Amino acid sequence: MRVLFRWLVRLVSLGILLSVLAVAVVYYLGSRSLPDYDKRLEVAGLNAPLEIVRDNSNVPHIMAEADADAFFGLGYAHAQDRLWQMMLLRRTAQGRLSELFGARTVETDKLLRRLDLYTLARQSVSAQDARASEALSAYAAGVNARIDEINQESLGRGAPEFFLFGAQIAPWQPADSIAIVKIMALQLSGHLSEEVLRARTSLALEDGDRLADILPDIPGSGVAALPDYANLAPGAPQYARSEAAKGALWPVPARGLAGASNAWAADVSRSASGGTLLANDPHLGFSAPAIWYLARMQLSTGGVIGGTIPGIPAIMAGRSERLGWGITSSYLDDQDLHLEKLNPDNPEEYQGVDGWQRFRTKRSIIEIKDAAPVTVTLRWTENGPVLPGTQFDLGGITPPGHVMSLSWTALSPQDTSITAAVNTMFAGTIDEALAAGEDYIAPSQNLTVADSERVAMKLVGAMPRRDADHQSQGRLPAPGWIEANRWQGRLPYARNPEFTDPAGGIVGNTNNKVIDRPFPNHVSFEWGDSQRVRRWRALMQGREVHTRDSFIEFQLDTVSEAARTLLPLIGADLWFTGEAAPEGTPERRRRMALDLLAEWNGEMNEHLPEPLIYAAWLRFLQDRLIRDDLGPLAEEYTRVEPLFIERVFRDVGGASAWCDIKRSAAEESCTDIARLALDDALVWLEETYGTTLASLRWGTAHEAVHEHQVLGEVPVLRYFVNIRQSTSGGDFTLQRGATKGTLPDPFMNVHGAGYRGVYDFADPDSSVFIISTGQSGHFLSRHYDNLGQLWRRGEYIPMSLDPELARAAAVGVTEMTPVE
Repeated sequence: MRVLFRWLVRLVSLGILLSVLAVAVVYYLGSRSLPDYDKRLEVAGLNAPLEIVRDNSNVPHIMAEADADAFFGLGYAHAQDRLWQMMLLRRTAQGRLSELFGARTVETDKLLRRLDLYTLARQSVSAQDARASEALSAYAAGVNARIDEINQESLGRGAPEFFLFGAQIAPWQPADSIAIVKIMALQLSGHLSEEVLRARTSLALEDGDRLADILPDIPGSGVAALPDYANLAPGAPQYARSEAAKGALWPVPARGLAGASNAWAADVSRSASGGTLLANDPHLGFSAPAIWYLARMQLSTGGVIGGTIPGIPAIMAGRSERLGWGITSSYLDDQDLHLEKLNPDNPEEYQGVDGWQRFRTKRSIIEIKDAAPVTVTLRWTENGPVLPGTQFDLGGITPPGHVMSLSWTALSPQDTSITAAVNTMFAGTIDEALAAGEDYIAPSQNLTVADSERVAMKLVGAMPRRDADHQSQGRLPAPGWIEANRWQGRLPYARNPEFTDPAGGIVGNTNNKVIDRPFPNHVSFEWGDSQRVRRWRALMQGREVHTRDSFIEFQLDTVSEAARTLLPLIGADLWFTGEAAPEGTPERRRRMALDLLAEWNGEMNEHLPEPLIYAAWLRFLQDRLIRDDLGPLAEEYTRVEPLFIERVFRDVGGASAWCDIKRSAAEESCTDIARLALDDALVWLEETYGTTLASLRWGTAHEAVHEHQVLGEVPVLRYFVNIRQSTSGGDFTLQRGATKGTLPDPFMNVHGAGYRGVYDFADPDSSVFIISTGQSGHFLSRHYDNLGQLWRRGEYIPMSLDPELARAAAVGVTEMTPVE
């Protein structure tokens, strides 16, 4: 027995030793790719010596003597810290993910091949102006210098992920950067999905008047009556459960997550310090690492600092010594779906304006890891690429004998958005910045700018020219063979909404409706916000003058105007009834919940129970209101629609009809539905989080989850690569934390301000910024998540252009000289 015990001890000890050795080997191989920021090297492609100073937050300060060298340095720094992220974005644009990840990304590759974004990016290279072309080439040379260094010095292939997936790293090309801009346009696109959902809901509802309730227009001048989709598309099937095909790493956002942002600026008349102020926090889906990367560049016009996106040679949001700029999603309607009628005698033809036309076709082969390749036939009409019925639920709204094509501004082969972004960095005045914006194509943004005295905001991006007689005004798929439904080019840049030198001294945008113009100069019918803007307006007008700190306070504000509006409506007949209820009964829990909510001010604070009770109540309330009428289609409405609930409980246009359950004999009131929904919510909360309402925490349910896009679901590894943070805010607060919307964790924070910046031109070096993770994409680096806790707590780091301040606590200095 003792012998057996000794051998067991030896075997266990050997197992532990081998495990330790395995971990040590893995760590060694992984750590080989950790960049060394403190070094000297000679590189080809430089014009003069270059210095990259990494401050104590690992923000690179790129000190160059020539503009081209500054872009070279940015490319090198991006590749040092985010090479895997850049290569993944490039492969996404190329439709080549399945070469690494196998069959699970085939649907994603099929979509990208059909959109053909990478071909369009290559064609767009020649459309850039001289400055942007130089920036693209120099940036690519900087990325390739890092790739060459990795290969020559065996630096762990550049990132741990390359070991796991065996990806070959092709040299970076200027077209790659343009392709990533197009991927960003895809990630910010939402009108295609809205058209499909509007069509499906129209087909599902028995009462067509109710469509204006569930998909309401933002309050303001209404839209004239639209045709019923069944009339536009005779024979379209009635609703069936969603069977849309989606692949892993799907780049198209879920509904409600197509992009959001905040930006506002105050001129000298509204600033306590006598200098202009600007705040900006663009919202995108969270990931680890974040999509944003902080950088400072020394250009011929002076220093520039702010948020960049790895792969793109530009500071997208930031400031120079003379100008600050921020971006918000404009929600421009830049996508239209077209029904294309097939020739019954020849499926290779579709109906055009003047008769049958042949599809433009191309075959594309998708290589798949560990599987046979797949050949996809790509087709285009005069309106754009043809999308299959298996994607975006198009099959559910496409009549037999038809297919669906897409018109989209990002499908331009002359996309000069990079030129606009680069020239904005060199602008010294508001007028120069707005002039540079004319070259923006997609994604469309609201560009907010401030110089030393003035502020302005203008929508940038190509606005489609639509015919005034368009049958659906771009809100529903329309027959593509009718001339009036087709795009007719681009509207002049002067038609883009512009707000310069406002009388009140303040401009801003929360993705709200910015202008009320009749179709076809309308900009959009779908806007990203109807709630945050009310809180922003109250805060901005509540003070005569503002400071940097007040702008920070507003950026971090967590009060929900939606909660303040909706709770008095849905609880009007439930509060203060004085009904007795025994301990432990549903009635007693309901009374306790209502008592808590009665004293709540709408603050979505992570430490409070009320936000969680409110959010759960609203979620179950909306589901009860729509489930009876929409059936399985209700699954598509994953987030609360405040305007819908407000219309129902105010009975706008007979909207209270949603409260009656058609399949029941009784006639339910809205109070009945509100009470039942609250009971549903409390049962769910008890089952999910426990029985004591007062001990609930919103932050437990509303964790910001930054998942590694590839390794985030791998057992064990996910604990090292994912970043989770308890957060305040919600879907309708200025500190926006958009929720996932689906079970089992519907309130998980998945979309928000990955970058925040506040710029004060009275004292520019007091400006601040932050990102939501860290600068490094290497999960073994201390800079992988070091900024995340600051971000969670609402803290910032200095945004100074002073090079000596960067050197004072630098984590490394890279000195680069040209090869002689």
